Amino acid sequence: MHDEFKTLRKFDADRGRAGFLYSLPALEEQGIGKISRLPVSIRIVLESVLRNCDGKKVRRKDVEALANWNAKSPANEEIPFVVARIVLQDFTGVPLVVDLAAMRSAVQRLGSDPKIIEPLVPVDLVVDHSVQVDFFGSARALELNLDMEFKRNRERYQFLKWGQQAFKTFQLIPPGIGIVHQVNLEYLAKGVLSSQPSTLNSQLFFPDTLVGTDSHTTMINGLGVVGWGVGGIEAEAGMLGQPVYFLTPEVVGVHMSGQLREGVTATDLVLHITQLLRAQKVVGKFVEFYGEGAASLPVPDRATIGNMSPEYGATMGYFPIDQESVDYLKATGRSEEQCLAFENYFRAQKMFGMPLRGEIDYSVELNLDLAEVQPSVAGPKRPQDRINLPDLEKKFRELLEKPVRDGGYGKQDIDLRQKHLVELNGSAPRNGEMASSDEKEDQGINPGDELNKIEMVANRPTPDPGKEIEAESNEVFMRGRAHIGHGSVLIAAITSCTNTSNPSVMIAAGLLAKKAVERGLHVDPSVKTSLAPGSRVVSDYLQKTGLQKYLDELGFNLVGYGCTTCIGNSGPLHPNIEKAIHKYDLVAASVLSGNRNFEARVHQHIKANFLMSPPLVVAFALAGRVHIDLSRDPLGRDKDGKKTFLRDLWPTLSEIRATMQSALAPETFRKFYRDFADQNPKWNEIPASTGDVYQWDEKSDYIHEPPFFQNFSMKPGHIMEIHGARALGIFGDSITTDHISPAGAIKETSPAGKYLMSRGIQPRDFNSYGSRRGNDLVMTRGTFANVRIKNLMVPGTEGGVTKYFGPSRTGGSKNREGEQMSIFDAAMKYAETNTPLVILAGHEYGSGSSRDWAAKGTRLLGVKAVIAASFERIHRSNLVGMGVLPLQFPEGTSAQSLGLDGSEKFSITGLSDSIKPGQQVTLEIERTNGEKRALPVKLRIDTPIEIDYYRHGGILPFVLRQLLSK
Repeated sequence: MHDEFKTLRKFDADRGRAGFLYSLPALEEQGIGKISRLPVSIRIVLESVLRNCDGKKVRRKDVEALANWNAKSPANEEIPFVVARIVLQDFTGVPLVVDLAAMRSAVQRLGSDPKIIEPLVPVDLVVDHSVQVDFFGSARALELNLDMEFKRNRERYQFLKWGQQAFKTFQLIPPGIGIVHQVNLEYLAKGVLSSQPSTLNSQLFFPDTLVGTDSHTTMINGLGVVGWGVGGIEAEAGMLGQPVYFLTPEVVGVHMSGQLREGVTATDLVLHITQLLRAQKVVGKFVEFYGEGAASLPVPDRATIGNMSPEYGATMGYFPIDQESVDYLKATGRSEEQCLAFENYFRAQKMFGMPLRGEIDYSVELNLDLAEVQPSVAGPKRPQDRINLPDLEKKFRELLEKPVRDGGYGKQDIDLRQKHLVELNGSAPRNGEMASSDEKEDQGINPGDELNKIEMVANRPTPDPGKEIEAESNEVFMRGRAHIGHGSVLIAAITSCTNTSNPSVMIAAGLLAKKAVERGLHVDPSVKTSLAPGSRVVSDYLQKTGLQKYLDELGFNLVGYGCTTCIGNSGPLHPNIEKAIHKYDLVAASVLSGNRNFEARVHQHIKANFLMSPPLVVAFALAGRVHIDLSRDPLGRDKDGKKTFLRDLWPTLSEIRATMQSALAPETFRKFYRDFADQNPKWNEIPASTGDVYQWDEKSDYIHEPPFFQNFSMKPGHIMEIHGARALGIFGDSITTDHISPAGAIKETSPAGKYLMSRGIQPRDFNSYGSRRGNDLVMTRGTFANVRIKNLMVPGTEGGVTKYFGPSRTGGSKNREGEQMSIFDAAMKYAETNTPLVILAGHEYGSGSSRDWAAKGTRLLGVKAVIAASFERIHRSNLVGMGVLPLQFPEGTSAQSLGLDGSEKFSITGLSDSIKPGQQVTLEIERTNGEKRALPVKLRIDTPIEIDYYRHGGILPFVLRQLLSK
């Protein structure tokens, strides 16, 4: 217990039950800052700094600096933020547990107790990223996808079960329960937490705060919980007792007024906000929503907005705590005691209630009238590229013809009426029929596998052939044939945490499906439809309301509870459809209710990807194409041949609300969020090793001891200048972590594919990069291997290729023109001569999910520095955390403006142990003709602690040395 400022106070936690808190009003009474004028999000961080002020990790001046936060000019100081808990998903969680296991191995080798490596705050890992949509359009899709998930990921799950028994503060929620962010919102979050210090006779209460290894951790901001996404590297340090350090942020206040109009969804609102805030450049800032309009939004709508903070670039999208927050906790089954403590704590801290205009000081104030929001979609390549729904047809046509260099598809003289016939293995079988062995082999399925003796993945219920059907799509549907072309919707997925957590849009999708089925509308068999809700609660209310059966009839059967299409786990398309895409070079489309639509993310062969609300996903699946104006064009014809429009199917707000009220009950949440292991027998069947130290198996191709702690010593190195470096890649603007980090399917011809085949693994058993994130040997080979990445060193190409300018294969002489090869192969050849490497890039380098492997892979390829026009927050931090130097070009300067082609040599001078955050260093460029140039670049090591991390070779060696020196 620390009480440097004498602010420890009693309060009524629950009907006379006393509790203690560190009082912010008491701090203000001492004349330390105008705390009651601070944004609520800043006050919650301040409480953590105050409570953890021990004179070492958190100093008195840290409290005083934040209490005196200046809205218009925040201090250029780092905040040591000690979080209350940490949340992981399995893709990022597995490598994190691998690193902890490697640290324990290193400690054991040094002769110390490996149990000193133990999370010091509660850690929850939700297994939600491993399920793929292999099977769909069937009542058995959930069961079969779950079976396939366990078959593919058995080694990973065995390892996680070891972690579950090895670490005392580590809770694991098994597959099939839900998506981490929805589970966090509906179950893990408490609003306020408590502990029992030995020096107090009552519990100490403090706000629920967290960081998570997924950028969409910010979904919890909708409940008034402060938290955001960090890299796995930072999360590990947080687990091991280190504060999360970040620069004092600006806070953008968004004043909301008015109400959403009829026909406008929470998804439309968040796409509007994403576009608005991207234009305001809120990267690295807190965003806080307030005003009467914010107060009118229910928590699920707030959570939808908070979820997409990474898409608009903010650290958080925060909503203060009010009665809606308390009511949500009650509605989702939290105890009355918990709800009372939540409300009473924030009332005692004078932080309860939605602020109104003028009550808070913000760095920037924006206004948003909810009545101005229109139905919209976003895409086809970025979440911030919002399109009003009636304009989609025109926009898609423009993008088809727009040059590739300008973000288009470069197609000329296209007739969008032209379609290409695709045979879907003859007539589509009815439900219950099985595909032949030949059909399975066509789909890449092993006929001998008992798991897959099921109906075709392209299966749909066929219409009654006795009925007269005039719509061509329904005739094609009956014949098991399809006609596809540019703009055809080939994937329609109700998926992701962003929207499936929101009952209003999910019920709207079900009601729209009901009206469509009642009119006799159908979905073309070429459309791969799926429903992957964020928790089992969604399935419960869709069943209770009778809406699931209508979604099923349109092919939106339940395929799993996890993050599927939104992260690229969309599964295979029908092989004949993939052949047609390649043969005719089609710009086909996906529609999904997710938050990410970067190139090649949803599916490697789908080039146009549009984000939208769940009911619009159903509508576009019915329409079968995106080049349509749904405000005036019909979706299809009903059973009587009459044109049916979106307005005929769209549910009213009163219909949605009436259906919601009949479906949701606290008891449902309590039922589904208990006894997880008992609810998942497959999880119990998996054996796991025991012991404090993991026994690494060299035969495993899923779990491998990483090299970060090999030859580990207690003495850190020195910060040295970099000389004679070569460029591994030169990239343009908006290179995302999806481009950098290994994700999605592993191509047979890729370095990772070749490596796995050398280990005797057949392509059908490659699984995804995400499933092999615990193996650095696979992941390093997949770094910068995205099929859509464009390395400007090799103009006119896509994919992970570069030019190698080292010694030629014939030996001796230099390769002046450069030899084209994979990025991994070039990096390994440079490693043979100890040649340091750099990456050159444009603006917004590293935007996207908080992927630790985007930084880890960069480091393991031998990259010493990344020089970019600007960085996204998390990736910049992760680079430093892995000992890679981030540098920023001067404004207006880029690799292109400097005329660089990758043949140059680079040196970075001015680096030493005495560097300061944000200082200038010098980039020296030597061209092949001997010409030299030097220019200043900014050191993007932003805080003093990051200098320590960099000098130690990364955050993990730094923490390990600290723990071992105690």
